[in-house]
Amino acid sequence: VSTQSTGIPIFIVISIPMNTEALSLAARDARGLAIDAVTAAASGHLGLPLGSTEIGAVLFGHALQYNPDEPKWLNRDIFVLSAGHGSMFLYGWLHLAGFAVSLQEVKNFRQLHSITPGHPEFHETPGVEATTGPLGQGVANSVGYAISLKQAAAKFNTSTHKIFSNKVVALAGDGCLQEGVAYEAVAFAGHFKLDNFILFYDSNDVTLDAMAKETQSEDTAKRFEASGWDVQTVTQGHDLAALAKAYETAKTATSGKPQLIIVKTTIAKGIPEVAGTSKGHGEAGVKFGDAARKGLGLPEEKFFVSSETRTYFEGHKKKLQEVYAQWKKTYAEWRTANPQLAALLDSASAKPSFEELVAAIPNFPADSKIATRKAGSDVLQPLANKLPLLVSGSADLHGSTLNYINGGGDFNPSNLTGRNFKFGIREHAMASICNGIAYHGLFRPSCATFLVFADYARPPMRLAALSHLPVVYIYTHDSIGVGEDGPTHQPVETISANRLIPNLDVIRPADPEETAGAFASALERVDGPTLLCLSRQVLPNIADVDPAIRRAGVSKGGYILKKETGALKVILIATGSEVQHALEVAKKIGEGVRVVSIPCTNRFDRQSAEYKEEVLPIAVRKRVAIEAGVTNIWYKYVGLDGKVVGVDRFGISAPGNTVMKELGITADNLHKVVTSYLA
Repeated sequence: VSTQSTGIPIFIVISIPMNTEALSLAARDARGLAIDAVTAAASGHLGLPLGSTEIGAVLFGHALQYNPDEPKWLNRDIFVLSAGHGSMFLYGWLHLAGFAVSLQEVKNFRQLHSITPGHPEFHETPGVEATTGPLGQGVANSVGYAISLKQAAAKFNTSTHKIFSNKVVALAGDGCLQEGVAYEAVAFAGHFKLDNFILFYDSNDVTLDAMAKETQSEDTAKRFEASGWDVQTVTQGHDLAALAKAYETAKTATSGKPQLIIVKTTIAKGIPEVAGTSKGHGEAGVKFGDAARKGLGLPEEKFFVSSETRTYFEGHKKKLQEVYAQWKKTYAEWRTANPQLAALLDSASAKPSFEELVAAIPNFPADSKIATRKAGSDVLQPLANKLPLLVSGSADLHGSTLNYINGGGDFNPSNLTGRNFKFGIREHAMASICNGIAYHGLFRPSCATFLVFADYARPPMRLAALSHLPVVYIYTHDSIGVGEDGPTHQPVETISANRLIPNLDVIRPADPEETAGAFASALERVDGPTLLCLSRQVLPNIADVDPAIRRAGVSKGGYILKKETGALKVILIATGSEVQHALEVAKKIGEGVRVVSIPCTNRFDRQSAEYKEEVLPIAVRKRVAIEAGVTNIWYKYVGLDGKVVGVDRFGISAPGNTVMKELGITADNLHKVVTSYLA
């Protein structure tokens, strides 16, 4: 940190000579840790940890800005191991660098309750920035991080205090770049000039089954260059000085482009019997481990780390903490000088309450008849005002999904604070990028497409649920009510399929007020993602039920929408656009009918046994459910004695109302089923 004549504190790049001798020894020790951990676990992947060791030495021992004692430091450089199967690469370097990953945890690699699982898991291990393993995801997650850092710098840095100056660095392999999601994200990063992203490509010419030439022949450098990236190639991928020079060139580039460093490495380097072959990818080299350790110059002691390596990283940690201390001083000055910005930054870690959120949303007119996607648009605007760090985006469908934040502007290189992302037709990357934004934790991401295309986004949606990321998916055109676009665009199985993902809340609201409750429930939630399933077609406002009851009912997942006026004979269960049919049938049948709206089975299942008994009393076995989708999941709620009206086939191309009638999703058909059932 230096001070200009104006007294303004600024960060300047200081080139510290690299201790090649110390880092060469550290690389040897890291290879030993990987061999010993994979051997002890009798499973794992040796190829990348041994082949990319020098990349790790340069990054963790010289180039990256981090503080092991404060792994979530705002201005840390973000490192993402996209090739998550090589997790011992990351655990080894985190241990050596002084993160809270003990040698015992390294020894516990892949064991029950360890913080060194088979693939890196967010929240489990200090220093792990993303849950990776499904190849390519980490590349797209890194793009999300890069967006978040760009936005943070633009929103929070001032002319006198710069608190965000960090980079995103990822390590990917051939497998990552063969996955389509990676190139979707690469194209996005190039187009939007995310020059704070540095991607190392461990180009060892090997995949699991065979040599990479059996499945790929493209010129990766030219492909990235065509996508708007700067590209360097390090032909000697185990040369510390060459790697450090390439990183410094990428870090200080002024082209305004993201940076790719292609590193030609030898997979499983250090085990001659499998090095450079597909057998080196996994644990095949374990049986040669003792000879390899001897060849590396390691003693017989397993999990050995030399005193020289320990001493080096202790000294390196002190240097890093000096930088951190200077930043803390600047950060304190920034907070004093910018209390409103400081309060906004603090709000990123605050959990908004459901009550506060719904209070910000005006009630809809009683006679409203609008699609829930339109209601969602109306709800989103006051919530975006309430939550200024909420961002949104769409896969080229803003005009249909209606999730544009009015007045928020578009994110682009000339407007880095824009709150609306134009993801293009890249659903997979869109959801993965949103995961990266959520991993960073400053901005609250949401994204949108047609519900049927949730299948394109499902892998990152699953990872969001696994990683407890509060991403909100605003997916519209939720049923056969889509109509004329036909069965390719009518999601009959999609809602139920996503309900099966643990920790993913799936909410399908019935009217505008339930939509208000759905958005508030989604944005209140900070421990997992939420999928909002919204209609294309117009739905009536259920005006004879208090809006507050409908909104609060969504937060519980299910509630009594219409209570019986006499002895309870039958319970009608419905969700989304079919709730109107249940209400109509209840009026026709009379006093013994209860209507229960269950917009979110996941939330309802989390309620107390007492509440669920209050809504669906066990003694009442006569139950009928209706939803314009597959029926299986509803038997959990109607029981063996119950009936389900649904769609256990693909849809048809015709106007939406015609399709609904043809496939039996009408009040008339429901009435026939219920009266026959009660007869």
